[in-house]
Amino acid sequence: MPTHRSPSGEVCAHGPVFKTFNDSPAMKRSSLFSAFLLPATLLACDTCGRGAPSPGGRMVEHDLHIAEQHLSPAGKRVRALTINGTMPGPTLRFQEGDIARIRVHNDLRNEETSTHWHGLLLPNEQDGVPYVTTPPILPGAVHTFEFPLRHAGTYWFHSHTHLQEQGGVFGSIVVEPRDGEPVKADREQVLVLSDWTNYDPMEVLRMLMRGSDYFGILRNNSQSILGAWRRGMLKEYFQREWDRLPPMDISDVGYHAFLINGLPQTRIEGRPGERVRLRVINASAATYFYLHSSAGPMTIIAADGPAVEPVKVNRFLMAIAETYDLLITIPASGEFELRATSQDGSGHASAFFGQGASHPADDPPRPNLYQMDQMLNLALEEQEDDPRASLRLDRPGSPYRLLKAVKDTTLPAGLPRRRITLHLTGDMNRYIWSFDGRTIAQEPFIKIRKGEIIELELINDSMMHHPIHLHGHFFRLLMGNGARSPLKHTVDVPPMSSRLVEFEANEEKDWMFHCHILYHMMSGMARVFRYEQEAGAPAVGAHAPQAPASPAEHRRQHTGGLGEHAHDMSHVWGAASIQSQMSSGLLTWMNPRNNVLLSWEVGWGQSDQAEHEVDLTYQRYLDMNFQAYAGYRLADHGGGDRPIAGFNYRLPLMILSDVTVDGRGNGRFQLSKRLQITSRLGVAGYAFYDTGSHLEWSAAADYTLTRSTSLSISYHSDYGLGAGLLLRF
Repeated sequence: MPTHRSPSGEVCAHGPVFKTFNDSPAMKRSSLFSAFLLPATLLACDTCGRGAPSPGGRMVEHDLHIAEQHLSPAGKRVRALTINGTMPGPTLRFQEGDIARIRVHNDLRNEETSTHWHGLLLPNEQDGVPYVTTPPILPGAVHTFEFPLRHAGTYWFHSHTHLQEQGGVFGSIVVEPRDGEPVKADREQVLVLSDWTNYDPMEVLRMLMRGSDYFGILRNNSQSILGAWRRGMLKEYFQREWDRLPPMDISDVGYHAFLINGLPQTRIEGRPGERVRLRVINASAATYFYLHSSAGPMTIIAADGPAVEPVKVNRFLMAIAETYDLLITIPASGEFELRATSQDGSGHASAFFGQGASHPADDPPRPNLYQMDQMLNLALEEQEDDPRASLRLDRPGSPYRLLKAVKDTTLPAGLPRRRITLHLTGDMNRYIWSFDGRTIAQEPFIKIRKGEIIELELINDSMMHHPIHLHGHFFRLLMGNGARSPLKHTVDVPPMSSRLVEFEANEEKDWMFHCHILYHMMSGMARVFRYEQEAGAPAVGAHAPQAPASPAEHRRQHTGGLGEHAHDMSHVWGAASIQSQMSSGLLTWMNPRNNVLLSWEVGWGQSDQAEHEVDLTYQRYLDMNFQAYAGYRLADHGGGDRPIAGFNYRLPLMILSDVTVDGRGNGRFQLSKRLQITSRLGVAGYAFYDTGSHLEWSAAADYTLTRSTSLSISYHSDYGLGAGLLLRF
């Protein structure tokens, strides 16, 4: 059998082997060890029996080192996760027909990690979702992925462990067509979009679950009475409150920076007149971007990898986890800007091209969060006969209706069809995200059979966009283009809208399906498509018994193949007001449906001695307007220590009512309300009547200083006037 020698000297009977290393000491040691201590044929072909490149193909090898560093993308030096010393990680380049062999080294001290090859069709065990398809990569361990590159396009890779993607574990993949790109360009460049927070990602999720308003302050779009008055929308503001709806939003996290290739600004190289192919990847954890070029229309030539018929657009919305290949021409003179503006209008990242006088791009108008007109307009315009209608809006939608595949994508005729309808649901009060009102921990699997066509109807019942991603498959996006419907792996589902996609169930085992807003997935908006076995078929893969099991495999089996998704996430948080006349506060453990609460009120103003009331309760969350609880009250007044039970119910105007009955037969009825005057200034008050004690009331105001502290002042009917600090933790 003929052999081929690679530029580095390795020999393989199947074809040339290309190895990539960076210049880190660890990588140099790995390279030297491989080159001088192992036989060349073994190094090049240690898994020849598991797969070989297609005729003329190559074995292309990469080493990825996931490690911890301290970086300052937003001006403050904080912990980050890097791949081969950079964020984002390197671009992995292949050609269609190659075999990829990628060694992922976990150089983290105390954390598991993983790598998912987003958008690539590959064997189930190579998909990289820990416990679902692939073992996690333990600290200090190395996992070798090996799979064929079956199709060309722009893709990316990222961690599927915890919130590591937000921390920096992501990079790009380019697979060139075997016969060359159908649309020619003089050069190309990869642009990886991302969002960056100086906060620890787990702290971000904890802030979201506790209902922190601080991200609205960071985004400069929090709702308030003064803000509504300035926009002439006080009526809409109080109508929303009357309807018991939380403030509308289009994003969750307030970010400190938006980046392209790890920087707020970068350059697109090229000489005047050259055509440049831009491979744009939205690797953000929670940010949609509007793309706009000051040089004029951009030409979309590929979406989510596969080529599409070239189509010009001025501005469009790019969902999280999508990729688009764009064609631009370097102008004869002048410096122009490709701008990626965050959907919430809180910032942007820029790529500049050309030389000369500056021609900046502009941002779309900031969203008006006091009314739903912009969302309604997008939903209505997408139903127009004109496929460009939604793109003419000031805040346009996705360019889906313009996307046509370059060839017929019709699925095989004669296969059985089945429609599955999923509602995209959420509860912002507790930050629960789900399908059909149930998290992945509550309802993990959607069972399908090999050989059927699944028509998947996605209906968004929430007020946010959701980028929905299916692992291991491409689906046809059915938006009026018939046989030329484009193939995608991720689809944006706008608020109050729906999407219909279809795919052939032609795989096996388990495949993740989830919202690609990282915090939505981790809060429950995910499922696993599980291929059912035919009666009498032997167990395989994720369904097969494993013995003896490694510790990682034992954990996978113990959690039903879901790993961290087998249990709803829980957090501990609290707040305490410390003032000159009294202290009150709350400490709670919570998950989506349950709370354990410790609340207290201790007062000493206008009293000979301090009085206290401390409640320890368990609360069951039934819906956003109704919760029930039971527990025990410690008090030195009003009947002393006794058990209690009761419920909360939210009234119109977002007034919270509370009814409590204690073990001595006494009842308490309480009303409380908060008004947000400005983004930082709020006022609140409560009043209750207790049959065992007396009428009590309090009024307070607080001004937010940081995410953890506020100045506060209050008057209490028993303890008088005081001032101090409100601490959140």
